Amino acid sequence: MSVNIAWPVKSRELHSHHFDSTIWNDFQFRSDDIIIATYAKSGTTWMQQIVAQMLFNGDPDLAVAEMSPWLDLRVPPKQVKLPQVEAQTHRRLIKTHLPLDALVYSPKAKYIYIARDGRDVLWSMYNHHVNANQAWYEALNDTPGRIGPPIEPPPADIRQYWHDWLVRDGHPFWPFWENVRSWWAIRELPNILFVHFNDLKRDMPAEMRRIALFLDIPIDETQWPAILEYCSFDWMKKNAVKAVPLGGAFWDGGAEVFINKGVNGRWMDTLTTEESAQYETRAVHELGPECASWLAYGYGT
Repeated sequence: MSVNIAWPVKSRELHSHHFDSTIWNDFQFRSDDIIIATYAKSGTTWMQQIVAQMLFNGDPDLAVAEMSPWLDLRVPPKQVKLPQVEAQTHRRLIKTHLPLDALVYSPKAKYIYIARDGRDVLWSMYNHHVNANQAWYEALNDTPGRIGPPIEPPPADIRQYWHDWLVRDGHPFWPFWENVRSWWAIRELPNILFVHFNDLKRDMPAEMRRIALFLDIPIDETQWPAILEYCSFDWMKKNAVKAVPLGGAFWDGGAEVFINKGVNGRWMDTLTTEESAQYETRAVHELGPECASWLAYGYGT
């Protein structure tokens, strides 16, 4: 790749009940690494499944959650996680939820950024949070090294949860707008691909072929129907234990709760027209009209 490109440079660390961004300082990149970046609840697990199934030519027994770790999650600590990742001999598939400026960016890796309308993100995040069990809170809050306040249980009212998330920018998880904005700024780099949840829903096979082309993954057409099946929402829901961290042990109801409905627009039954307009105005203010439009609809409109 061109030496004249101004590659992103890490400029800060991010710590919270979830994050320890310092792990990227010690991560040793390989030339074929794949990094999946998202804010959260934007199709991350779906993208991990898609890439893994194409890499391994359709294997229903893949333990994708184990082979594709969330690197900057502070549990387990980096002293445990880094040797595990280094020991992997297959093409590595790493997940991050950090904004661009809080991780080390490699010119030789390939990056996929997947996004989703913030209202859909929030509704999925509420399901994730409200079903979390005591083990989840203990892992995030009580594991040594936490910097910042603990994460608390969500309010019973999803409207309050929405209000807090919007007004306090991502509360109680992490800022939303800076995550989208920071990655959008590098969309023209040659080693990053942008994918939208809506486009995957609209035409998954076409998006998967676009992803395979970007990642230089050859497609075995004889296995293509099986690969598509293993990446379908219905199949993933039925086999969620393989795709969800720790087999879903952190959520009441198990892994099937983590992979929830896979649909958009649930917020329409709760938010008023004025509340939706408030979000849309905020999106344009925070991201600019082009990025805000892509975040709302994807490319396929």
